[in-house]
Amino acid sequence: MSDRSPTTHRPSQRTASAPPTRTRRRHRTVALAVFLPVCALFVSLLAGCGSTEPKSLLDSIRSGEVVLGTKFDQPGLGIYNPDTSMSGFDPAVSKYVVNHIADSLGVAHPKISWRETPSARREAMIEHGEVDMIAATYSINENRAKKVDFGGPYLITYQGLMVRKSDESIQNLPDLGNGKKLCSVTGSTSAQNVKAQLPNIELQEYDSYSACVEALRRGKVDALTTDESILAGYSNFWKGEFRLVEMTYLKDACVKDALKAAGTPFSTERYGIGLAKGDDTAAVDKVNEALDAMLKPSADNGPSPWITALRDSLGDDYVNDIAQRAEKPGSKFAFMPDPGDLAFLESKSTPCPADLK
Repeated sequence: MSDRSPTTHRPSQRTASAPPTRTRRRHRTVALAVFLPVCALFVSLLAGCGSTEPKSLLDSIRSGEVVLGTKFDQPGLGIYNPDTSMSGFDPAVSKYVVNHIADSLGVAHPKISWRETPSARREAMIEHGEVDMIAATYSINENRAKKVDFGGPYLITYQGLMVRKSDESIQNLPDLGNGKKLCSVTGSTSAQNVKAQLPNIELQEYDSYSACVEALRRGKVDALTTDESILAGYSNFWKGEFRLVEMTYLKDACVKDALKAAGTPFSTERYGIGLAKGDDTAAVDKVNEALDAMLKPSADNGPSPWITALRDSLGDDYVNDIAQRAEKPGSKFAFMPDPGDLAFLESKSTPCPADLK
């Protein structure tokens, strides 16, 4: 899922305001497969040096410079480009939020530097003051909320499958049980969720989602599972090669001693913006105000900046599909996020019946 880093061979941190230190390959396939590795491993070890105190987002905006954390290697969500710019939905949300806050404070839009934030180091980078905030497929959950403050959520996504568009044999989850090979990242809970429902499935684990995508393209595996938003980014990048398959539980199941009823989504991930933990809620309030503004229709009553960024990043087909899915009567899938509403952190899971355990 989104709580795991998609790659293991990339440097843990880089700042995108400085020129790249090594010539990048420009061939499209190779660029995606290796995701522009430009720094040696020792850079990751040194990059953590510097401030050890958490940053204040509002103070940094007032000072005119901010450091924003995001992913550098996930198409559609966060990609570091050869010209040192960033593209993807997470950077688009980050820029909107920071500039909106600057406007509300009556100061100029700050200079933005980007820092790569691997999943395993997100909390530490906030705590040590390496970034002002992080938007990096950062799912809000109870354990993380004890370490950092969250603005958002700004995106709701679910676990899904990606298959080759030409493969008509997989239309739903049970079709994976017919001798198919499923790919996911080593240790991913996504794959284990499927394994629990389809014990006979052949599971192949790779060290990165990019490796899984390449294996799927070459026919070495039949499907890839993780967050739908991540899959949509790859599908939109490799236009016409893949399609997404919705995943719901086939039967009642126990997941970490909680009941998952048949027909419910495999997981619900709510992406948030991570900020330094503290008693001052001003920064979180400002982030949520900015997200609320991003979700509103534009001045001419056109599409909101949020939906425009989502379509530009993940593709019209994906956005149309998930919007229509949420509107179906009785749908258990949501579409629009509600920034500032973290009530889901307090919700209690239904205990798993003894006979199902």
